[in-house]
Amino acid sequence: MTNILEIKEVVKAYGSKIAVDRVSLTVPKGTIFGLLGPNGAGKTSLIRMITTITRPDAGEIILNGEPLHSDHPRQIGYLPEERGLYKKMKVGEHLLYLGQLKGLSAAAAKEASERWLEKLGMLDRWNQPVEALSKGLQQQVQFIATIIHEPKLLILDEPFSGLDPVNTNRLKREIRLLNEQGTSIIFSTHRMEQVEEICEDIMLINAGQNVLQGAVSEIRERYKQYHFQLLYQGELPAAFAEHFPIIEQGKQSLTFAGKENETANTILRQLLQLGVQIRSFTEVLPSLNDIFIRTVGAAAPAS
Repeated sequence: MTNILEIKEVVKAYGSKIAVDRVSLTVPKGTIFGLLGPNGAGKTSLIRMITTITRPDAGEIILNGEPLHSDHPRQIGYLPEERGLYKKMKVGEHLLYLGQLKGLSAAAAKEASERWLEKLGMLDRWNQPVEALSKGLQQQVQFIATIIHEPKLLILDEPFSGLDPVNTNRLKREIRLLNEQGTSIIFSTHRMEQVEEICEDIMLINAGQNVLQGAVSEIRERYKQYHFQLLYQGELPAAFAEHFPIIEQGKQSLTFAGKENETANTILRQLLQLGVQIRSFTEVLPSLNDIFIRTVGAAAPAS
């Protein structure tokens, strides 16, 4: 699989403050890639370099096989966390204006604007000023402006901020459809559950450095602590606690620890040998939120 984006040992400093410190990453074409990190980690500085808003002090950025240049922003759609709509403009004229800025003809911008507004149930808002819309509807207008020119790389920074659950799901569906049609996506958020749901690969940046990168499934497997969840019937055998430390216990349910490197099948055989009446048995993999806290916490300097 070829890459839509390659970043090689990139550095960005603002005075004496190093915002991005020799960060490297690759985003394969056609994937949804999670760019994660706490506030001030360097995510926004990295995105600004990808979109050519700023230039790296060192290192190289390659987009679609070419060193980054001034024409590349037309291949990129960027939805920043801080929205930037002109509140007095009408929705339709706003989208026509932004579409033409991205290189579309007036006719193509009008066709794309109407098509997307109809898909999101907003075509009747064409002649309304942006300031008359709710925050959630403004968010959807900004999303349309971001993808109106069919970018090859789409960068979404907290795209669901301000949206209710219905509109969040609608936007998720459109993001997945864009991805299925070949759009490569960088998804930046603080909501780890959204990352688990949407992203295939992630990079965690902290204090300007890459501290974790890989496939979501592989990272969760790498950070597992050999914890298991058990639902059982009847009484738990007295010998259970001698074999397995209990972490948390409820009514005929518990979470317990196995030994490192013991497989779920090995644990299951031991449970059956002890005479446990099993209703369900599951290995508990850590959430990305748990991994985020552990990794960022481990990287933090001692106070």
